[in-house]
Amino acid sequence: MIAASQSSPSISERALARVLRPFARVEPSEAVSATLLTLTVFLLLTAYYLLKTAREPLILLHGGAEVKQYAAAGQALLLVVVVNAYSALARRVGRQALIATVYLFFASNLALFAVLVRANVVIGVPFFLWVGVFNMTAVSQFWSLAADVYTPEQGKRLFAVLGIGSSVGAVAGARVAKSLAALGPAMLMIVAAALLVACVGLFAWVGAREGSPGRRADERHHEEPLVHDRAAAVLARDKYLLLIAGLTLLLNWVRSNGDYVLDRTLLSGLAEAKSHGIDPSTFVTSFKANYFEWVNLTGVLLQLFAVSRIMKHLGVRSALLFLPAVAFFEYGTFLVAPILSIFTVAKVGESALEYSLQNTARQALFLVSSRVEKYVGKTVVDTVVVRAGDALTALVVYAGSRAALSTRVFAAFNLVLISLWIATVFAIGRENARRSGESEERIAAEPVPA
Repeated sequence: MIAASQSSPSISERALARVLRPFARVEPSEAVSATLLTLTVFLLLTAYYLLKTAREPLILLHGGAEVKQYAAAGQALLLVVVVNAYSALARRVGRQALIATVYLFFASNLALFAVLVRANVVIGVPFFLWVGVFNMTAVSQFWSLAADVYTPEQGKRLFAVLGIGSSVGAVAGARVAKSLAALGPAMLMIVAAALLVACVGLFAWVGAREGSPGRRADERHHEEPLVHDRAAAVLARDKYLLLIAGLTLLLNWVRSNGDYVLDRTLLSGLAEAKSHGIDPSTFVTSFKANYFEWVNLTGVLLQLFAVSRIMKHLGVRSALLFLPAVAFFEYGTFLVAPILSIFTVAKVGESALEYSLQNTARQALFLVSSRVEKYVGKTVVDTVVVRAGDALTALVVYAGSRAALSTRVFAAFNLVLISLWIATVFAIGRENARRSGESEERIAAEPVPA
């Protein structure tokens, strides 16, 4: 159990546990850390959606949907450099120093981007690349810490609570971005930077309270350097990580293809908006803000009332199957009715499931991993592998554009990818069940503290 469980819970801890109980079973000794981590991911996702909204007019109005996909492909190459630098840092510092360095680096970058935007420098592609790196790295770091401070049994219960903070933060970020849209992208960047600094303080607070209860006997203390191997070596020697990498690649390939289909359908309606006197930047920004808001509102409802129940009663493998099933129906429907309003509703459902149930279940896969797998292997999967899906989409977009393929063809291609995705989930389910059994045996064999 975590460190806080070594003393009797206070009145405030019991009160916090009662507040969280409707969403998952939270013990009083777990309540403070669960609340702190939930607040941290709330602020992190709020910052991300501010930046995600800020990037859209910067990239779409200075290149279009195709350039956006090509830039996403560039992220995969950039992330190879970033992951190598991250791995080098992990070989020199412990858990808390690693996280603080990453977050403060990103906050300082935002201050620079805000100055450039105010100076009317065109930064659409560089900022798009940066947001991709930030999203993958910062969010991965949060879930690595969460998987480190909870045992597998705790994580399966409490990750649903942390997911509430993630979903609510995304809704808050979309709503704040919508209210600040008229002030321009620079203001969104400054607010996001302040939130990242606050996250650093909360990470330090959690780190001071907790240890690493899932650490194996042969692993180092969490404040010692994490690894000696390079990131690629950690991934290559691990079948479980490779399966998760395959799942992540297919998931993000489908999502990236779907985003292209949505952007292409959106831009096809731009002429009509202009004919009504609507500014193109305002049209795109408002559409994206509304879209993100509905995605995240739906995600919150799923996180509050469905995720913990599905995880508890159906298990991780079944939880991972919900999204591909919905996506298959979504793109099949688009083949019949390629209409922006209909597809937007379907895409909201897909994205809401991805950010709630799918994300919680995927993060739970790492509860049975070693600390090196959590901090380094997971970072490779959540960065390079994710953007490899975007790179593959860019290749498909390039080939499809040269061949003048219709939007329907891209939707049909997603149906093929989703079939492979479902097969991968079943393979992961078998390996996760095996590892879960080994983890339970190890914990049962450990001596009980006096």
